Order: sequence, then structure tokens, then C-alpha cells
Amino acid sequence: MLKFIHAADIHLDSPLRGLERYEGAPIEAIRQASRRAMENLVALAKVERVAFVIIAGDLFDGDWKDYNTGLYFVRQMAILHEAGIAVYLLKGNHDAANKLTKSLPLPPNVHVFSHRSAESFSIDEYGVALHGQSFATGDVRDDLSANYPAAVPGKFNIGVLHTCASGRDGHDAYAPCKLDGLISKGYNYWALGHIHKREVLHSNPLIIFPGNIQGRHIRETGPKGCSLVTVDDRHNVSEEFCELSVMRWEALNVDLIDARTEDDVYAQINTGLSKLISDCEGMPLAIRVHLQGETAMDTQLRSHRQHWIESIRALGMQAASDSVWIEKVKVETSAPGAQSSDHFDGPLAELVNLIGLSKDDTEAIALLQDELADLRTRLPAELPELRLLNNSEWIKSSLTDVQQILLERLIKPGVAK
Repeated sequence: MLKFIHAADIHLDSPLRGLERYEGAPIEAIRQASRRAMENLVALAKVERVAFVIIAGDLFDGDWKDYNTGLYFVRQMAILHEAGIAVYLLKGNHDAANKLTKSLPLPPNVHVFSHRSAESFSIDEYGVALHGQSFATGDVRDDLSANYPAAVPGKFNIGVLHTCASGRDGHDAYAPCKLDGLISKGYNYWALGHIHKREVLHSNPLIIFPGNIQGRHIRETGPKGCSLVTVDDRHNVSEEFCELSVMRWEALNVDLIDARTEDDVYAQINTGLSKLISDCEGMPLAIRVHLQGETAMDTQLRSHRQHWIESIRALGMQAASDSVWIEKVKVETSAPGAQSSDHFDGPLAELVNLIGLSKDDTEAIALLQDELADLRTRLPAELPELRLLNNSEWIKSSLTDVQQILLERLIKPGVAK
């Protein structure tokens, strides 16, 4: 029986993207998360006594800031070398051959696929042949798999490929390929990388994106990890997902349709937080809260946004002080019986049209930023909202709130539109 691990998209020491501007963000925990997940990968390989580990691209997030990233990786590979575990590494778009200006000698158990052409590694002890090609540059648009060799007869053949497959939302179209093309190679397993969400593309042969091993931001929610693959003497394959992440990003949708008071809002958020914390079994969480639904509390939520944001962050601390961080609060509610902005005429129609056009007009947003510049000088420097007055995305979002609040105050029962 043979066991191996298929991982991808580790993005070791991936830089933080603006988290410093979020009050209370566990910056150090997030900064170290990719390393801790990598250590979990190494520990799993040892516990399961796997024959080898495959890393299907984007081990690194780009060129190293310094040699510490490389030294850390060498140390983890040395641990696997001492355990007799080989590593087969393929370079993807983030760590392509032309992107890394620094390098260090790797332990002898680490084998890197060539970026010049498809390369095969044979592991005679286990009757395995691995085939793959690293990215030469960060912008590979050709189907690399088309030039992979035919399956080696009698061996368990594994294709290693960093690819967008037929294309996936949110991911650049690197090394595109077709499912039929992969199947036609006659390989027993395809170890893919590049797509950060786990996906099984085909069951026989197994063709898998394991996803990244640690979520890095709110667009990468839920458990993250690798595939643990078991092969019997007849080349029958089974696979299981193993979580490696040390923290999760999660979205919490709270429907406030029945909320009538501030206490109602808090109660429903608390219920949602408690369930999410329970479902994640104590895992440290970074949570984005979406307040939704038609609710009597809509105006209060929008008019006193910062109060609600800080109050909800306080609820997160009370729910689990050391393991929950409210990353952001999105107010997406509407007032009871709120009329669609598409059906106004007269002055209200002009108001709605003006606000709608402004949100899509970069020049108008820039003018608003200039108008707000004077306001920034008059407000107390310690106000947390102050830093947002020059943020174009925040201004666009605020225009939606402004429209809703103005309409609610201008429209009265029985008043013609």
C-alpha cells in the first residue's frame, strides 16, 4: 500500500494586505499562519508515514523579502528528509523560475520539476512515475499538460500541474487545459494546483484541486488543507481531505427581519456567532458579519454604523475573547416596505440617478474626496472614521447608505413620488 500527500498553493510568508488598518486585527497570528499550516503538513506526513509529498505550485508567494523564508522551508524539508519522506515540488505562477532571485541549497529529498520542459521522476520502490513541468515565467498561457509524456506501463502515474483547468472565477487563466486532455494521458491521478478552493474534477482517474492550505483573506473561507491519497496494490485510489489551517476566515449572515430593538439585533448576532464558533470547534476565526433582511432597525444601523461595528466587535470578544476577530461588518439591510429605487420619478428619480452615476464615476468620487478634505481637518484626529474619508471604496459604499437614508426620510406615507 502506498500513501502520499497532495498539497498546493502554500504561499509561504504571504504578505498581509492592509490588515494593519483594522483595529484589533490579530496581525501576528495571520502573518504566521502559513508557517503553522506548513508545520501541520509536515507533521501529517510523518504521522501517516507517507512515501512522498507533492506540492503543485505556488509554494512561495513571490520573491523572498529576505532569506528567512527560504531558511524556514529548508528546515521543514530537512525534518521530512530525516523521516525518509521525499518531496516533489513544482513551481507555479507566483514562484515561477524567473520570479525568484534568491535561492538556497535544498535537502536531497526535495525534487523540483524542470521549467524548460516536462520532466518525469521514477520511484521504483513504490512503482510510481510522476510527470510535471514548472512555470518558467509567471504568465504561462499554454496548455503545459499537452506535452506531458504518456503513462509509463505498469506504474502508478501521477500528473502534477499548476493550472486554471477550464477557467475558474477569481483566478487568472494560467496553463489552461481540458478535462478530456488530462484523462487521455492515462495517468492514475492528477495533482493540480492554482485554484484555492478544493474541488474534485473527476473521480476515475482522480483529478483534484486540494485548495490552499491556509486561507489568507475573507475570499478564502472555510477549512483549508491537503489531500491524503492511499493506493492499494491494484492501483485502486482513495482520497481524504485533511485540514491544515490554523485559523479560518468565515462569513456570518444574520437575517434581522424580526429585529425590532437594539437588543434583538445583539441577540440574533450572538446566536449566529455561537453556532459558528461551535461548528468550527474552537478554531480561531476571522469573521465578516453581513447584516441582512428587511428590518425596522435599518435606519439605526445605517445612521450609527460605527457604533454598530464596534458593538459587534465587542460581541465577538465576549463570545471568544482570544479566538474571534470581527474582520468587517457589512450593513445590507433595507427598511420595511422600502420602495425600489427603480420606480421613482421627479426629484426623487433625479436624486437616485445622481447617486447611482456618482458611484460609477471615478472623477465624481475624486471630487467627493476633495470636498471631504476640509472636513478631515476639522474632525478630531483620533476618530476611526477619519482615515476612511480618503478611501474611494468606502465612499462608494457610503453613497448606497446615503441614498437609503435620504429616501426613507423623504418618502412619507401618502406622499406622491
